[in-house]
Amino acid sequence: MASTVHNANDPVVSAKTLLDAGVHFGHRVSRWNPKMKQFIYGKRNNLHIIDLNKTAAQMQEAYQVLKDIVSKGGKVCFVGTKAVAQKAIQEEAVRSGSFYVAHRWLGGTLTNFHTVAKRITLLKTIEQEELNGELEKLPKKEAAERLKLKAKLAANLEGIKEIRMLPQALVVVDPKEEHNAVAEAKLLNIPVFALGDTNTDPDTVDYIIPANDDGESSIRIIIGLLADAVVEGKGGEPLYAYKDAAAATSSMVEMLKGVDPNEQTKAIRAKLRNDAIAMRKKKSGGRPAKKFVKKNFRPRNNDEKKTEEAAPAAAETATEAAEPAKEN
Repeated sequence: MASTVHNANDPVVSAKTLLDAGVHFGHRVSRWNPKMKQFIYGKRNNLHIIDLNKTAAQMQEAYQVLKDIVSKGGKVCFVGTKAVAQKAIQEEAVRSGSFYVAHRWLGGTLTNFHTVAKRITLLKTIEQEELNGELEKLPKKEAAERLKLKAKLAANLEGIKEIRMLPQALVVVDPKEEHNAVAEAKLLNIPVFALGDTNTDPDTVDYIIPANDDGESSIRIIIGLLADAVVEGKGGEPLYAYKDAAAATSSMVEMLKGVDPNEQTKAIRAKLRNDAIAMRKKKSGGRPAKKFVKKNFRPRNNDEKKTEEAAPAAAETATEAAEPAKEN
């Protein structure tokens, strides 16, 4: 089936769709980056609220640029190692036929690409040995070590296993978290499309899309739309984009009035809780908090007290009895 041809001015997504996905929840007011002020609508319960009309406008620009890169044969790599982002990154990258890093960004993945390529070759070699039954011929200990190495390599390289050359674009969830990937892309002049919350420095990336980076549904819609840009650039049919063009002009005031207060309160509390955890981690240098071990303060009874008092006396008596025996 032929894909629908969309005009560059057709609204990619409406602010209402973004609102339903919880994209508007920013971080705690104290954690904001002043450079994100232009994308902030206001604040509620000590939490910044992102202006979704501006998010939609940023997405419109990023979508067209990314689609153009792919239509010219460019490859894209999706990066998101936060636990809440891993599933969306992997699934949307696979859907769009792109590369991805969802567990750990290895230093030098872009800037030291030849070394990473050698590790990928090693991973493929071990996989081929396992497939051909060659590992069964090795001693058990050596075979176990090879399988352990394979699992370790696969966790970090599975999404870029088939990469042959550097990607022409990087899609990132939370550029603060993925600062190494962003820095490497910047050195190589690879454009970065980033989902960034209110604590992000927009100057570190090429195309910032202001959005909640802690919500699974928020990450899913933003990454899904950017994956749609890749799909459409290859001549496919988008899954999320262009679905609600009629609602694209709603104002923030009108949209926020229609939000369920109870659901909004739950989302705000969850966001504040995540911020509190992040701030504690930062203070502790990323070390986990010490667990409190409750000691047994059970009061001793009279029999236990008498036994403890009698023990030193008995030991002293035994010592005195032993001394004459030594003299004799």
